[in-house]
Amino acid sequence: MKQHKIDTFEEAVEYLFSIPRFTGKNTMEDTEAFLHRLGDPDRKMKIIHVAGTNGKGSVCAYLRSILEAAGYTVNVFTSPHLVDVRERFLIHGEMVSREEFLRAFHAVCDRLDRAEPGQSAGYHPSFFEFIFFIGMILFDSHPADYCILETGLGGRLDATNSVSQKELSVITHISLDHVAYLGDTVEQIASEKAGIMKTGAKCVYWCTSPGISEVFEKRAMELGVKTQPVSKEHYRFLGIQNKSIDFSMRTRYYKDIELRIRTIAPYQMENAALAVRAIEAIDEGKSITALHIRQGVASCFWAGRMEEVLPEVFVDGAHNEDGIRAFLDAVRADGFEGRRALMFAVVSDKDYGRMIAQVVESGLFERFYLTQLHTGRTVPGEVLEAVFAQYPACRFESFDNVTAAFEALLHSRKSDERCYIAGSLYLVGEIKELLR
Repeated sequence: MKQHKIDTFEEAVEYLFSIPRFTGKNTMEDTEAFLHRLGDPDRKMKIIHVAGTNGKGSVCAYLRSILEAAGYTVNVFTSPHLVDVRERFLIHGEMVSREEFLRAFHAVCDRLDRAEPGQSAGYHPSFFEFIFFIGMILFDSHPADYCILETGLGGRLDATNSVSQKELSVITHISLDHVAYLGDTVEQIASEKAGIMKTGAKCVYWCTSPGISEVFEKRAMELGVKTQPVSKEHYRFLGIQNKSIDFSMRTRYYKDIELRIRTIAPYQMENAALAVRAIEAIDEGKSITALHIRQGVASCFWAGRMEEVLPEVFVDGAHNEDGIRAFLDAVRADGFEGRRALMFAVVSDKDYGRMIAQVVESGLFERFYLTQLHTGRTVPGEVLEAVFAQYPACRFESFDNVTAAFEALLHSRKSDERCYIAGSLYLVGEIKELLR
């Protein structure tokens, strides 16, 4: 492909973000063919594939942490990023350098049929496909014992599902999200997520509901895939201390094992339990011990998920109805007895009316700081104000940008108050960029 000259990391990133976020023109066959054009790097990898609505990134983080505690090397591909696009690629625990990213970007460009996404002839990947191909080239250059891939939007038609073989499929909690692309019932969405199952690879999944489990089991039966469901019956909450959660889990190979996670978010027990069961599925108690699991779970950190970024200031990536529900459950359970404030922003393709109803009706927050995001997808400030104004008892202030809202939040914070920031991963990213 004749590519206009791109010499720097910044130019490469600018080019990537000029590509449409979604495309209806490319097919799975196109993605598979281009992966083959890159030399089939996936065929050399032991792949753990993770799909679901919420919790995918956290499950990937727990999996990586446990495997590394057991002495394995791991490459991880996740999305989205919060501040830097290179966050999407972890190679042996380290973020890839700008130079290596640029080299992989050029390696993809060199094999494209056309220089620009707007041209009609030949194949050009979507933004996510391009990022995935960059990841495959990077991971091929730095082999690891395991490669963990997180899906982007769906499952069946996701670029990451173009890989030819897998060690294991993991499916997290399912809820309504991206209904325009995945279906307008949770069962339809579950069917799309079930598309990551592949013959010869076990599947570990979260039991969101009987109907969803039935979708997974039906697909598994068609493929001859062995499943290992995980539910709340498999673990027991023990308590919160020092901003960490203690819980026990009933396992297949380690009997009852007591675990500690460094978070105040109860929903992470679910994600950690899924990761532990996934580890059991691939290792079967042969080389990974209970001590490795305890160490891996305890040392795991995943940015932006009930993360304390300043003393008594927490950010959470809750970005849809189910994420907000889990966020509110975490706030209720955090043991804090003082006042609470919430800074909130959201993107327009979410059901923000329901999300706002959840946070207001929870009664957990004394005041709200509303803002709009630095993206064309943001819900404008006046629209947020109109929705919050429907709740007469609700105290809120509105700001033109995240910086102004964050400064006001910190400036007016009382000594007995805890602050939370939630509603969008874009919001978390902007806050972390400010703090950086």
